[in-house]
Amino acid sequence: MQVKDLGLTSYLESCDAMRDFTLQRDEHTEDEIWLLEHQPVFTQGLNGKAEHVFDTGTIPVIKTDRGGQVTYHGPGQLIAYTLIDLKRQHIGVREMVSRLEGAVINLLASHGVDAKARKDAPGVYVNDSKIASLGLRVKRGACYHGLSLNIDMDLSPFKLINPCGYQGMKMIDLKGLGIPMTMHEAKQQFVSAFEQQMRQRVND
Repeated sequence: MQVKDLGLTSYLESCDAMRDFTLQRDEHTEDEIWLLEHQPVFTQGLNGKAEHVFDTGTIPVIKTDRGGQVTYHGPGQLIAYTLIDLKRQHIGVREMVSRLEGAVINLLASHGVDAKARKDAPGVYVNDSKIASLGLRVKRGACYHGLSLNIDMDLSPFKLINPCGYQGMKMIDLKGLGIPMTMHEAKQQFVSAFEQQMRQRVND
């Protein structure tokens, strides 16, 4: 699995690149994880409803082809796009979501934070606050898009939407949990936790 650190990247350019990669890959193409941040942007998933988006001011709203509702991306949030051949791994979308959630849960546990996933709303939660959001798309047996994990960011734009379609959903980041972590450290720790999830599930 190749890990690529793309830095601060345009959302639309990232989506185009992910789709191109997925459509052009074959059974021998190595899986990849892209790690990056986005400039402020709201993204509306395939199931998105207009009533969950309020006055977003100067922050653009972009319709995209991932699953789920509306969310926010901005600097200080780790984006992990997982370009994985699910067919080759013999797993489905739900299992892939569980692996991503498990990686974040284990990462937080290593810092003494008890986090959980919810069956009714994909993502990772600390008490009643959401710290990580997920949304995937599958084409030709391979997935793209992935996960966003709030590290140290301006959370106020989340108040301009119903995050993931849930009114009053509270958002939190690692800084708010008292965990100082640089983006570089977050990328390293997430990749380690995700690779462990992949190895563990394969062994199971």
